[in-house]
Amino acid sequence: MGAGLVRHGEVLVLYVMAAPAEYGLHLQARIQPLMTGVGPVEAAIALTAALARLEAAGDLPDLIVSLGSCGSRVLEHACVYQASSVAYRDMDASALGFPKGVTPLLDQPAVLPLPCPIPGVPTSTLSTGANVVSGAAYDAIDAEMVDMETWALVRSAQTFGVPLVALRGVSDGRAELKALEDWTSTLHHVDENLAAALDRLVAVLEADGLAALEIPASQGQDPAHLSPDSITS
Repeated sequence: MGAGLVRHGEVLVLYVMAAPAEYGLHLQARIQPLMTGVGPVEAAIALTAALARLEAAGDLPDLIVSLGSCGSRVLEHACVYQASSVAYRDMDASALGFPKGVTPLLDQPAVLPLPCPIPGVPTSTLSTGANVVSGAAYDAIDAEMVDMETWALVRSAQTFGVPLVALRGVSDGRAELKALEDWTSTLHHVDENLAAALDRLVAVLEADGLAALEIPASQGQDPAHLSPDSITS
């Protein structure tokens, strides 16, 4: 199997993370994730390339699990949350009459719901963008958490018809970010709590399989994706 792939019961899972700084000792003891790099562009490129290779090899996963840190000024720091939805804060074509967050000429809503299968792990809304959010910048964001990859990962996953679960640990947001250490200083706590949430997810998958996900309809197959078997003459 390829990098990041682990089978839990009947479910083949691809684990994905953005940055080595988030991959601490507790997660290292459990998984070897696909590392995408930081930001929506790198995330989309890396995951799409990996899924294309896995599809060609017949190893396409049943589920993608994205783990990492996030910012929030309203949630408990170091706590882990299941993202119940994700929005794309960079997209703004309102000058052309499209609602903010809606990608023009794409049949997708501004907010995509995500499965939250882990009992006892709180849920929260998420916003993805290419900027590091700090201080007053939170005022313009209608979500409780911010990150830089999840929307891109979900869109890539949709293209291959694979659902995605996003687990995020709050690393910053209460104070203005002024240095890299303002992000990294809490990542060891986030790592430990992500690992505990991951253990709960594995237990659910081994007991109930994909039925535990209650996958939102918008996470189904992207009609824009045509596999070789779907192309007819």
